[in-house]
Amino acid sequence: MPEAYAGLFVSHGAPSLPLEDHPTRTFLRELGARLPRPRAIVAMSPHWHTEGLFAKAPPQFETWHDFGGFPDELYQLQYRPPGEPVLRDRVAALLRAAALPLELAVADARLDHGVWVPLMLMYPQADVPLVQLSLPLHMGLDRIRAIGLALRPLAGDGVLLLGTGGIVHNLREVDFGITGDPPSWSREFDAWVRERLEAGDWAALADYRRQAPHAARAHPTDDHFRPLFFAGGAGDRATLLHQSFGHGSLSLAAYAFS
Repeated sequence: MPEAYAGLFVSHGAPSLPLEDHPTRTFLRELGARLPRPRAIVAMSPHWHTEGLFAKAPPQFETWHDFGGFPDELYQLQYRPPGEPVLRDRVAALLRAAALPLELAVADARLDHGVWVPLMLMYPQADVPLVQLSLPLHMGLDRIRAIGLALRPLAGDGVLLLGTGGIVHNLREVDFGITGDPPSWSREFDAWVRERLEAGDWAALADYRRQAPHAARAHPTDDHFRPLFFAGGAGDRATLLHQSFGHGSLSLAAYAFS
């Protein structure tokens, strides 16, 4: 039987990933089919960021096309999974017990592409209940991981912690016309992250801006790197599930935590 993971980090790529012929699209489709089906998902994306820490679980999420300049076909895609308010309240209780205050966002049903793009590929029927946590920009990387650590008990109930973003994410370096090998700086940063994850060296990862090669180029801002720490809080052992690059320098690596 395939292993059930407590946490997953997936690089969601460009919003157009569901329409692209790319190895990451194939990987996500196959991943959803081969993993034990989670009872529910708690997700954190770089595209819903706030000053505080919020959670939302509306009766049904609404697809948020939070981007521009893509083919019309992309704006026709809809992904509307059910929210799970009982799970949201348990998440709130676990976080408050860990001194991580949480506010609710009950009026906001929007689901950004950082969540619906990978989930559309993994669970196309949109029938896995979902709670979304915001990405709190005021928290350090260690505190982001503490959120995942606080939610570890959920794994025993079949709940998956999902972080999405990108191991390398610099939009100024993206080129939709590039094929072939990624640039050396992107490969070197990606390799450094993999080595630290497999060693469980979260102290080095939290200090990546000083320790990692080409850190500022790989991540001009932290937003797409932060959800890795949320997913990593779910388990101590990291396993590389997928490795590919897209649009030049974007690393589309995916990791499981158990």
